[in-house]
Amino acid sequence: MFKRIFTNAKNRLQGIVANRLLVAIFIIIVLFVILIGRLFVLQIVNGQEYLDGFTMQIQKTKNTGGTRGNIYDRNGKIIAYNELAYSVTIEDNGEYDSLVDFNKELNATIQTTMEIVERNGDVVINNFGIILDAANNYKFVATNDTQLLRFIADVYGKTYIEDLSEEQQNSTADDIMKYLCTNEQYGYGINMKKMDKAQVLKLVNVRYAISLNSFQKYIETTIAEDVSKETVAEIMENMSHLQGVDIKEESLRRYNEPYAFASVIGYTGGISQEEYNEMEKDEQKRYFLTDEIGKSGLEAELETYLKGESGSVKLFVDNEGKIVETAETKEAKAGNDVHLTLDLDLQVAAYNVLEQEVAGVLLSRLRNILDYDRESVEDASELIVPIGDAYDALVSNDVLSIRHMTEEGAGATEVEVNGIFEGKKAEVLGAIEALLRDPGAASYEGSSEEVKAYLNHITDTVLTSRYQILVSSAIDRNDEVYKQWHDEGSVNIYTYLNHAIGKNWIDASKIQAEESTNKYSDSSELYNSLVDYIIQAIDNDNTLNKLVYRYLIKSGAVTGRQLCMILYEQNVLPFDQDQYNRLADSSLGAYDFLRGKIETLSITPGQLALEPCTGSLILTENKTGNVLACVSYPGYDNNRLANTMDSNYYNKLVQDQSTPFYNKVTQEATAPGSTYKPVTAIAALTEGVVDTSTIVNCTGTYEKVNPNPKCWIYPGAHGALNVTGAIAHSCNIFFYEAGYQMSLEPSETGEEQYSSSLGTDTLKKYATQFGLDEVSGLELPESEPKISDEASVPSAIGQGTNNFTTSQLVKYIGGVANRGVVKDLTLLNNVTDTNKNVVKEFDDKEETVVEGVADSSWDSVHQGMEQVIPQNFIAPFASLTSNGITVAGKSGTAQQSKTSADHALFVGFAPAADPEVSFAIRITNGYSSTYAAEVAGDMLSIYYNTKPREEVITGAAKSVSVDSTHND
Repeated sequence: MFKRIFTNAKNRLQGIVANRLLVAIFIIIVLFVILIGRLFVLQIVNGQEYLDGFTMQIQKTKNTGGTRGNIYDRNGKIIAYNELAYSVTIEDNGEYDSLVDFNKELNATIQTTMEIVERNGDVVINNFGIILDAANNYKFVATNDTQLLRFIADVYGKTYIEDLSEEQQNSTADDIMKYLCTNEQYGYGINMKKMDKAQVLKLVNVRYAISLNSFQKYIETTIAEDVSKETVAEIMENMSHLQGVDIKEESLRRYNEPYAFASVIGYTGGISQEEYNEMEKDEQKRYFLTDEIGKSGLEAELETYLKGESGSVKLFVDNEGKIVETAETKEAKAGNDVHLTLDLDLQVAAYNVLEQEVAGVLLSRLRNILDYDRESVEDASELIVPIGDAYDALVSNDVLSIRHMTEEGAGATEVEVNGIFEGKKAEVLGAIEALLRDPGAASYEGSSEEVKAYLNHITDTVLTSRYQILVSSAIDRNDEVYKQWHDEGSVNIYTYLNHAIGKNWIDASKIQAEESTNKYSDSSELYNSLVDYIIQAIDNDNTLNKLVYRYLIKSGAVTGRQLCMILYEQNVLPFDQDQYNRLADSSLGAYDFLRGKIETLSITPGQLALEPCTGSLILTENKTGNVLACVSYPGYDNNRLANTMDSNYYNKLVQDQSTPFYNKVTQEATAPGSTYKPVTAIAALTEGVVDTSTIVNCTGTYEKVNPNPKCWIYPGAHGALNVTGAIAHSCNIFFYEAGYQMSLEPSETGEEQYSSSLGTDTLKKYATQFGLDEVSGLELPESEPKISDEASVPSAIGQGTNNFTTSQLVKYIGGVANRGVVKDLTLLNNVTDTNKNVVKEFDDKEETVVEGVADSSWDSVHQGMEQVIPQNFIAPFASLTSNGITVAGKSGTAQQSKTSADHALFVGFAPAADPEVSFAIRITNGYSSTYAAEVAGDMLSIYYNTKPREEVITGAAKSVSVDSTHND
């Protein structure tokens, strides 16, 4: 019985187990009970504890850049350093329902923040690749195609330029602005119609900076840096309703004496994606994309030494973005300090001396006439500078702002001048359109100079270089109509452009209306569209506006008095009520007023960009090659480019006709003129074509080659001279003869025949030994030198195709001073760590020796250079001579063209008997080497302390007389 009961129970149990549904239900019930219990523990028993813990689960890592190392001069005076300052930043720590809400709230926050910043006199970041030009049009900042395409690629989110479509590559500045403001997927949601262009651009500046970080959570973007205490206080007061906005203390790069040092030191800026990509992988580990990096000059060249080691901080923040706990910190480390060979005080003094001299030369040539035909002058030394050119320079070189004259708040004279301009502009546009549509219009050559300027601008700038509608590569230069237009000027622009259409030189796709899908039915339709395009393009063309102003100024319709008054109205000059009133009532003439401002350097030669307006100076130690001063004039304020770049200022420097970014010491190469004669003397003496007693009779003309070259003293003559006297008097005839003799080779008949290539090869052999075939060794970008390879006779006096920078000349002249020991130049002394320990010495510069030169040859050359000063330049070196310091020198003038003044050069060393320093100076278009010699005299008088500094550095233009002689 019991057995049967057990068997029945077993069977029933097996049936239940066999039922899978019942098993599943049982398991679910058990799990549900467990889950309910667990939820009870989490929410009721331990709920508050876990809630508190949750607020600390958002981890944020902040990168902290290592402080950049300082740069010091040779005496420990600081040139580049870091300074703590307050910046306004924004980061994403909010939540948004949609892209529309995100854009709306973010834009509103940025606009409110910008208003606070600007209300307190501070400036919002302006480092975007687009600016507003003087005509209030959007304009790219990039100066070349590669830079431009890289910027466009960044905007469209492309890693490589090659990834851009053709349409994207051809994007205009307006296209980019429209894309960033309105694109549905990537745009910033900015209504371009409800805001003026300036406000739109400011907002895009900030939004684009944010986008470069992809606006990642908790990564800060700077809105404004180095802000005032007032801005800090107001931001702090309003922070509760400015989502993500904060005040941060940042380390900003600063530069002492920026104008004197900018061309050497350069500046820093945010690292670009392209710069990061070009780094080696190991190097990339040292950088974040938010880091600063050296962009130019020694800041770039010494990046490896100056760069600090980045650190990081790991933080926990709550759900409102507030820091709750610091979890882990890796300390940043400062970079190494670099010590230069430069002397800060000497560098600043040299800059001032050079500026004073250039201003003095400019004033000596300035005349009170509005217009002047430079073609009418036979000798470049007789060229003058009409005051009309100076008035025009105020507009053409952006000393005055055309745009400001059109804005609300413009001064009374600005409004008056703008009215004159607007009337003239409308007249010009009408006249140009009439010319373009008239088959019977006057030929190019039959047009006025003003009309020619407008036509050149249309064909060369607007149609060719700017918009590439007239495709340069497609033009047949041998085409008859092209030659009639370009060479002869015998056809009008209507004929030329219609011919260009017929020859398919015009890219019709670039003038096709966007909404049109049809091609032009015939050439006349295409031409009419081309004319419409031209008129629209030049109507908003700042270059054309400046041309209009030029001819208004030359005609007297816009007066110098008005422009000088606007200097005050636009705050270019500190306001002077008395002078303003005297200009207004004409009791003070504009010519005298502007001369006075140039004399006091209130308006500088660099600002006016007339001839002369630039120069270079370099002073070195003979025994070491260490550079004591290295000045390129004019300079610029690298503080405005460091950290977050001021794009408007950068663009102004790029467009500046005095080319401040172009280092005149290392990049400007010209013929050396007579400063080359010591090379020729050494070559001739060593080759034996002359000796120290050889006499050459200078009659003023050299007749052994045709055409007969002249001595600089012609129609005078130097008479009989040996090599020492020839250097002292810089006699061309002696060195023509030396060049000729080095060019003679035996012929098959046994007679000597002239071979120019033999002469240039011989000269090159010695020039090469003096290092003139290579760069100087300076740790800066430098133009390659060129030793003349044609015309041995003119090459012997530094003409031919000789081309050298000032840095290359001083290296060579140092070799002359050292009697053949040529030292590479350097700007670097050593590198020290944060504990002042030297970690790197820069003492491995190369030197070469000029072989085979007799002591008597060196003696003759040195004696000739010593006599240059008493023979020609007594006054500039008087204080040195009276203190027993003899200077050996060599002057030079290098011709540029008939319509431009010669370049003025002076090189040398001191003291002559035991040379310590060598120097080279060039005043570009400086007329006479006398002026370069005056710079040398002033610079050396400061170096040797033979004059009180205040007597040399006066803060005013140097008083110079017109010198029509060359002295070389």
